[in-house]
Amino acid sequence: MLVQRLRPYSTSVFGEISQLAVTHGAIDLGQGFPDYEGPRAMLDLAREAIATGINHYTSPKGQPELRAAIVAERSRRSGEQYDAATEVVVTAGATEALTASLLGLVEPGGEVILIEPFYDSYPAAVALAGATARTVAMVADCDGFTLDLDELRRAITPRTRALVLNSPHNPTGSLLSEKDLRTIAELACEHDFLVISDEVYEHLVFDEIPHASIASLPDMRQRTIVVSAPAKTFNVTGWRIGWALGPAPLIHAVHAAKLYLTFVPPAPFQPAIAYALEREQDWAAANRAALQGKYRLLSNALRHLGFDVKRSAGGYFVCADVGTDGTAFCRDLPSRAGVAAIPVAALSTRPDWNTLVRFAYCKRDATLHEAIARLGA
Repeated sequence: MLVQRLRPYSTSVFGEISQLAVTHGAIDLGQGFPDYEGPRAMLDLAREAIATGINHYTSPKGQPELRAAIVAERSRRSGEQYDAATEVVVTAGATEALTASLLGLVEPGGEVILIEPFYDSYPAAVALAGATARTVAMVADCDGFTLDLDELRRAITPRTRALVLNSPHNPTGSLLSEKDLRTIAELACEHDFLVISDEVYEHLVFDEIPHASIASLPDMRQRTIVVSAPAKTFNVTGWRIGWALGPAPLIHAVHAAKLYLTFVPPAPFQPAIAYALEREQDWAAANRAALQGKYRLLSNALRHLGFDVKRSAGGYFVCADVGTDGTAFCRDLPSRAGVAAIPVAALSTRPDWNTLVRFAYCKRDATLHEAIARLGA
């Protein structure tokens, strides 16, 4: 009975692999969630909010203090200015922000360009909007990946309405270069399409490289929706808080769709996130440095085990070529080695990625050492 446009998305590889991890008592390096907690003061504020009655409907756009904190943090870090009253909406996670953007701004029959491989919610959100996904591939670049700009040019048609951008990129960990961003911006302006920029890993770029948003480029602010969330920055992936930033007409469209998805974002977590954005940037910086160390630990171990490990510039993930069918490898791994990982083929429509496997390194060092020992055995 499921409608045809959603049939390809009726199951999720993340659910399948996570269940295998539970069944076999495996260490889950598949889903991108940390096994250590975020800033203590932030967690305490959430507990206090629940205890003092912040448990009911709030503004559908998000509590004013959180919206103010979001735009203030953006201004301090990048100099980009947004109006807290009209140019930001708080959502139930970044996935809702992205989905609401497509529902509110892309008519059925329009085309949306996705960069492949992609986070699995992207094509499902395009299908929900009744639109058509056209994909552009990441291609090999020494020991990593880069965007195929020539294929991007060929993918644009008169029906192109939006492009979904993600940097640092999930699953490959690639960081789009300034040239990539400028080329995308030029094409967006030339062909008059929107950019939805998924920036949930904006605070997790390695080597002290500042995160660059396409919204900061000339003529792009008025045609870009920036999507972000505290989930990865402050280790609260289950709180389901996210937001969309952009010019008022675009945010109005996002808000109109969001109203009929979840109506309001979770109330008790919003004051805690506002506090973290204002007061816990040192914690975020220390966590970023720790994550880079975890990436090196896991990638070096995978390389020592004989895998072709790809470069990651930030985020939560490292990819390795296992030299065989990656899907079969990942389905067998929890029972065989007591470790879970995600086949990149499940995040793509092309056979090129069939031997690539994504591992999450956002775990305690003790967890990673145990996973490495199991893989080695």
